[in-house]
Parts: sequence; structure tokens; C-alpha cells
Amino acid sequence: MIILIAGDTHTGKTLLAQKLLEKYHYPYLSIDHLKMGLIRSGQCRLSADSADDELTAYLWPIVREIIKTCIENSQNLIVEGCYIPFGWEFDFPEEYARHIRYICLIFSRNYITNHFSEIVQYEKSIESRLSTDLNIEDMISTNEYNLE
Repeated sequence: MIILIAGDTHTGKTLLAQKLLEKYHYPYLSIDHLKMGLIRSGQCRLSADSADDELTAYLWPIVREIIKTCIENSQNLIVEGCYIPFGWEFDFPEEYARHIRYICLIFSRNYITNHFSEIVQYEKSIESRLSTDLNIEDMISTNEYNLE
């Protein structure tokens, strides 16, 4: 089984992946870790500040082939990150797709508005993040886009 966990920043993708790892003992791949490994090693011309669509275009083909390899070897894997493209399912024939479950974490406008301080407060619950410049308007806009 492959579990894909997508969503905007600060929606709990990494926390959910960690909880699933603890419950099912499936390994997980953070696409952010892959991104930073490729960037820091000089294997990637992009930077951590590159546009999400550029990063997705670069990272997704690598992640897609990792997923295919896991399915071919009957291995389980949790993949989490914001670089899983909408339409990911078109990259897999049915015999592969039936082994994949997709979760996209989305916060409603109401939830973000009423809980923004807690979202920021818990941003380091699973990872040691540097300070972010997260703002409520961008978070609402991106979550609404993801819901559409």
C-alpha cells in the first residue's frame, strides 16, 4: 500500500505521516527531505525558494518512480509533501493505482480564521522548522484552491 499525503503548508502532513508510521510501521518519505537533499548535494539547479510548480515538476517524476518501484516490490510507503500534483493518478496504470490511497489535508476558511494562532503554535510539533512568514490570507487562498 502506498499512501500519498498532500496539502498546503502547516496542515499536518508530516504529523499524519508520523502517526501512520507508528500505527502501521510503514516507512515514509518526506518530499521536503528529498528536495533539500538534492539541493544541498548540488544535484538540483533549483533552490528551496524556487516556485512550487518548478519544484513539483522536478521532484514528482522521481517520487513517482520510487512509488512504482515500491509497488513492484510489494512494499508499503507513506509519501508526504506539497509537491504531489493534482492529477497524480494519471501517472499510474490501473494495476499500480489500485495500490495507492490519496489524502489531501485541507483547512476551511472558518478553521484557519478561528485557529490561526494554534496552527502557527504547533508548526514545530513534528519538525524543527525555522521561523516562517506564514500569513492567514495566503493560507486561506491556497487551501480554497486545493479544495477546488
